[in-house]
Amino acid sequence: MSISTSIVIPAYNEASRLHRGFERLEPVLELLGVDVTEVIIIDDGSTDDTLHVANDVYGHLPHRLFVQQPRNFGKGAAVRLGISVARGDNVIVADADMAIKPMHFPEIIDGLRSAQLAPGSRSGAGRIRYDSVFRTLAGDVFSSLVHHYARTTIRDTQCGCKGFQLGAARLLALFGMIDGFAYDAELFYLSDQLHLSIEPVHVEWDDVPGSSVKIGRVVLGVIRDLRHLRTTRYENPVVVLPVDASVDEIRRASRDVRVQGLVLARGNDDSLLVLPRDAALGGVSIAQELNGALRTTDLDSLRARSLEAI
Repeated sequence: MSISTSIVIPAYNEASRLHRGFERLEPVLELLGVDVTEVIIIDDGSTDDTLHVANDVYGHLPHRLFVQQPRNFGKGAAVRLGISVARGDNVIVADADMAIKPMHFPEIIDGLRSAQLAPGSRSGAGRIRYDSVFRTLAGDVFSSLVHHYARTTIRDTQCGCKGFQLGAARLLALFGMIDGFAYDAELFYLSDQLHLSIEPVHVEWDDVPGSSVKIGRVVLGVIRDLRHLRTTRYENPVVVLPVDASVDEIRRASRDVRVQGLVLARGNDDSLLVLPRDAALGGVSIAQELNGALRTTDLDSLRARSLEAI
């Protein structure tokens, strides 16, 4: 039976919150079907027992994957890694504490029937109300900065729960560069540049205590990353193939050179197999085997194409 939904959980020093997160998620796993749902936990270089606790909590599931980063690269890097190994047609990225109520996951999946992205949105009356006036005001300021630099109309860019069609998720992961918390803003910036369809889903959330995030340090880093969004040159290697290129042949050629996390973007005149930035050498072999041509491409060349994960 094939996997229909992948739940990607980036985790950094989350040992104390994984049990409670699973308690919130478990009823929804039963609803989605444990035989067709996989849980992927990316331990982003934790210094506590996150990986061991993840095995204890999620290890009984029939489809689960635990990946440990050698050091703390950042949430954006962890999410991109999780997406690169996801197998489900639908991908939901969620925080380890499941602060966004998992009961909304089926609604997000419904949204993905008609849109390539279905991000959760906590905003009500145009703002997100946190557990303190200070955090609410700080959130308003931060949201204004994101909208200014990323030029997105999405109100709640930082919601920790987002849904994607796998093809769109792969393409965003391949082009994304920001490893830290500004990865959310970059994601929506790239989505806008690629003209991906977005249908936000209103979600309810609980402000779960125990976060290890240092707000002041994070905000300074996010602002720095935001300022470079519109001047960043987003380009990736691609293999140019015929419109009717065989997915089975592409998968076989990709496995031979051990390149993963790819997406095939079919257009009217050709198909572009989008590769990770560090996979150009493998792309040479794939191009030779499939009689394609290796080159680089930008975001403009990928608009209005159908996307299929490889």
